[in-house]
Amino acid sequence: MYAQMVKSTGNLKSREEMSPEEAAFQDKVDADIKIEPRDWMPEGYRKTLIRQIGQHAHSEIVGQLPEGNWITRAPTLERKMILLAKVQDEAGHGLYLYCAAETLGVSRDDLTEQLLSGRMKYSSIFNYPTLNWADIGAVGWLVDGAAIMNQVPLQRTSYGPYSRAMIRICKEESFHQRQGYDIMMKMAQGTPAQKRMAQDALNRFWYPSLMMFGPSDAESVHSAQSLAWKIKINSNDELRQKFVDQTVPQAEYLGLTIPDETLAWNEEKGGYDFAEPDWSEFFQVLKGNGPCNVDRLTARQKAWDDGAWVRDGLMAHAEKKRAAKVAAE
Repeated sequence: MYAQMVKSTGNLKSREEMSPEEAAFQDKVDADIKIEPRDWMPEGYRKTLIRQIGQHAHSEIVGQLPEGNWITRAPTLERKMILLAKVQDEAGHGLYLYCAAETLGVSRDDLTEQLLSGRMKYSSIFNYPTLNWADIGAVGWLVDGAAIMNQVPLQRTSYGPYSRAMIRICKEESFHQRQGYDIMMKMAQGTPAQKRMAQDALNRFWYPSLMMFGPSDAESVHSAQSLAWKIKINSNDELRQKFVDQTVPQAEYLGLTIPDETLAWNEEKGGYDFAEPDWSEFFQVLKGNGPCNVDRLTARQKAWDDGAWVRDGLMAHAEKKRAAKVAAE
């Protein structure tokens, strides 16, 4: 999930504890009526959405970096063209999501400042390096596959602007996942050295991909509130299980081995039993101690600083137009 460890700022209330406004709001959510920017909403709902959408947007933007690193080194012109299109899509996804967050009363500048100051996060998966071309395949197949698993249900999220952004994003993410799987297929069917590269990429990205959904939230009151508000649609564990059940047959088709000796089909539950990732590693990466945390934030800070003159120019132009309009009136 691109919005890991987002905690609801509201407490789950019984019907009797709700104010009339909260009860009317919950009735709309329960009836699957979208909440729009001008509608009344609990402050906890608004703040939780800002955190979730903001972290999602940051993840799309930072997510360009590990793949953009390979644009100039793609093995063919066709692969370069496809990767360029994918990275461009990720930039667009970030913009859609920043726009959705702005409808909640927060500016893009505020969100970026929170990211650069460490008060807002992005997905832990992007703090791992892409060491070779097979890693680009693994990112598309596993990382975008995990993202799709989370984002498809978010098309039904209760906040209208977020839901509509996800509809478009999911259409493009399906292309991203497919191009990654195609890279892995070509390498798995290639030379022995290429197949070893594909297996190595799977080995390194498997558990970080499972971490994308976040730790188990079965007992979390924060997740319970987000589920009640339909900000979240599924629990972290449900999404992780669906991802494993979908991905294992794909790996088998490629002739690759999931790096989990405990992996086994469980007939009773109709899904795979699998090993949990190392959550201590996950929390270390979230704290800024991953392989690429410093590089990613340094790149974002440089981009922000380098773009200052563009932002200043646009703001000056907007102010000039506003002043001219006022003078004309």
